[in-house]
Amino acid sequence: MDVVIIGLAAPRRFDARRNDVPGGFLDCADSYRSLPMQTNETPPNPTERAAHDVFEHWHRHVVARDLPALMALYAPDAQLESPLAYVASAARQDGRLQGRDAIAAFFAASFAQPENGLGRWYRSGHRHVSARQLVWEYPRETPLGDQVDLVEVMDLDAVGLIACHRVYWGWKGVQTLLAALGRQS
Repeated sequence: MDVVIIGLAAPRRFDARRNDVPGGFLDCADSYRSLPMQTNETPPNPTERAAHDVFEHWHRHVVARDLPALMALYAPDAQLESPLAYVASAARQDGRLQGRDAIAAFFAASFAQPENGLGRWYRSGHRHVSARQLVWEYPRETPLGDQVDLVEVMDLDAVGLIACHRVYWGWKGVQTLLAALGRQS
């Protein structure tokens, strides 16, 4: 898709599939067509390397529904906070799960329900790592259509395990949660 960028300088063409044009931009709706972010193959320190490893392995294990491998990424006293934890809990607590065992039970129940709307796990490869914090998005718009839109935020402990995992839901995700609660969105 070609876009003409008009400014004070002479107009120039920008190919939205390329990220290397100075002053270029990508529309959110077209972001899935972008190239992955430029990153170092080997991050400069062990903390960042651990975050990049969690980024790759967490996604792979969730897609494969490999519960033991997924749980190996979490610290024993990890905390998971997600609106889905609230929806899935009969007690309707506060959306937080404490400890690897509670998190494992949550993922086991989620993996057992393929109709829960979380069947698609498309992500662009973009991620943000800052010290021990890792952030990435599962965007709403994908090459195959809309999916539940999520932002994953993970804080890692000193050995590189997930200590705190928060999941933020976008509009498509909220609609899925409301439907699960039996409400009309």
